[in-house]
Amino acid sequence: MKEFKFKIDGKDYQAQVAEQDNGVLAVTLNGNTYAVEVPAMAQHAAKPVVHHAAAPAATAGHAAPAAAPAAAGSVTAPLPGTIKKVLVADGQKVKAGETLITMEAMKMENSITAEADGTVLKVRTSVGASVNQGDVLLDFQADGKPAAAPAPAAAPKAAPAAAPAAAAAPAAPGAKNVEAPLPGTIKQVLVSVGQEIGAGDTVVVMEAMKMENNITAEFAGKVTAVKVNVGDQVQSGQALVEMA
Repeated sequence: MKEFKFKIDGKDYQAQVAEQDNGVLAVTLNGNTYAVEVPAMAQHAAKPVVHHAAAPAATAGHAAPAAAPAAAGSVTAPLPGTIKKVLVADGQKVKAGETLITMEAMKMENSITAEADGTVLKVRTSVGASVNQGDVLLDFQADGKPAAAPAPAAAPKAAPAAAPAAAAAPAAPGAKNVEAPLPGTIKQVLVSVGQEIGAGDTVVVMEAMKMENNITAEFAGKVTAVKVNVGDQVQSGQALVEMA
């Protein structure tokens, strides 16, 4: 772990940076920890992966079947966290994009979804369980043959990190901001100006690290400004919603 101390506009900042195995840096800034994805460092995309086993070889003297079913695989945890909901059961048929499990990681609720139509063979976790990155959450079998793996694309250039002091627009006097905990893309805005919301209510859904994350209010109040739109790219610490 590397430690840094610096000053911006007269304000002192202290940061610790620890490199993770999946190309993500765990950055702790003044006691708040953020995950910063560095595409050039990532060996694999940080997302739930279905690992397909190779189909068994045909027995000598017997012709291989014309269309073998997809081999069973496993859906794994993309990062450490706590299981909040298990939404499927053994033997259940699911569609591509359907949420299988939700887990809490880095103070956000993350939806683990099916990457293809298929069947849940065996659920291997439960609500309240603490899991590590790579732990198997459930066994899964996709319908039909697994698609050929696409050629690896060139890693995109990492976006320049925003200075901590400029990341979040200041809230109006007496107001508070709900801020982005890490860089990502806004998928849904669930509140509007003048709306009364409670602590824990979801205000924005954003995609980060290949997962959909529910951004919730830490306090009750009235929405005074919505500062983002669907499709916006946001940085860590950027104000999403202002509340009074």
